[in-house]
Amino acid sequence: MKMIEIARLRPTQVTHGEREIRAKTKAYRSLSGHELQMAIAEKPIPIVLGPRTAPYAIDHHHVATALWHADIKSMPVVLVRDLSLLSRAEFWLTMENHQWTYPYGGDGQRVAFTDMHEHVWELADDEFRSLSASVRDAGGYEKTAVPLEEFRWADFFRRRLPMSVSDGDFEALVRKAVRLAKSRAALGLPGYIGPAD
Repeated sequence: MKMIEIARLRPTQVTHGEREIRAKTKAYRSLSGHELQMAIAEKPIPIVLGPRTAPYAIDHHHVATALWHADIKSMPVVLVRDLSLLSRAEFWLTMENHQWTYPYGGDGQRVAFTDMHEHVWELADDEFRSLSASVRDAGGYEKTAVPLEEFRWADFFRRRLPMSVSDGDFEALVRKAVRLAKSRAALGLPGYIGPAD
């Protein structure tokens, strides 16, 4: 499996969830030796090569950032597509057409591709992105292969729930969001499982 330095990975999104990253970083730091190597190997980063053969991560930004914070400097990647011969404009158009990028800030406003960060660990915190992951982990919806599903759920919660500030508030918010995720209001979102019978 091809390895790449995390510092070389270019992000294709503007935000990530700091709570999720802290939890993943703690998990990686608790491992060592073979266990750590296996944990790293099971989450290779899918990449697309862009102009000047720069590697763009199209998923697992949280994993890459958590590994970086855990002082792991390289990780395995899987090449999805080589778009290095395209112009910068053609590259980003192709990335959008394939839903391999999410150029929106935590406020839902679009960000210019020229303003996207250079490194995965520089992304802005979006509490609702952490909330969407926590709701999925709590059984509020199922993980699917739909691109950017966590962002769709984050935007759904953003329009309906206030954001918490403390860890206690966040846990209560997750419980509330799980109920919301199973309500008819979420019908049509990827991984929707509906109310329990």
